Amino acid sequence: MSKIAPKAGSISTIIRSYKSVVTKNARKIDTNFAWQSLFHDHIIRNAKAFDNIQNYIANNPSKWDEDTFFE
Repeated sequence: MSKIAPKAGSISTIIRSYKSVVTKNARKIDTNFAWQSLFHDHIIRNAKAFDNIQNYIANNPSKWDEDTFFE
């Protein structure tokens, strides 16, 4: 089993630990806290990826009126 378990210090182990701590603390504030389902974490690996994601977050709300799935 230890051969397939995530290695200590690996990105997946760090993310899992982070999400665990956030979940525990967020549920102290709101017991209904849950991570968004069908969401895939994305690791930002360089400045260009960071800029792209930052721009998406900043500009996305202005496009909601165009969203055919938004009610």
